[in-house]
Amino acid sequence: MPKGYWIARVDVSDAEQYKKYVVANAEAFRKYGARFLVRAGRFEAPEGTSRSRNVVIEFPTYEAALECWKSPEYQAAVKLRTAVSTGDVVVIEGYEGPQPG
Repeated sequence: MPKGYWIARVDVSDAEQYKKYVVANAEAFRKYGARFLVRAGRFEAPEGTSRSRNVVIEFPTYEAALECWKSPEYQAAVKLRTAVSTGDVVVIEGYEGPQPG
C-alpha cells in the first residue's frame, strides 16, 4: 500500500503566533503516524513560484494522510494557522512504480 504525503508551501505573517499552530498540530501528526521529511530547510526555486516555508510530511498510507487532514485535532490547529499564514497544501499518494535507471 503506497504511503501518503502532505506537500505544503506557506508564507507566515506572524512567526510567534504560528508557533501555536506548530504545537497544536503535534497531536494529530502523532495520532496518524506523520513523519517530517522536509521542514522549512534551505531551498531554491529554479522554476515557477515559491513560498517562504516548504514542508513534506510522510504518512503510513494515503488514507492516513487524508484522515489526519480531516481529523478534529488537525482542523482545530488549522484555525490557528490560517489566521497568520497563507499557503497551499496537497495530500498525495506515494508512487511505488518503476524508477529511472
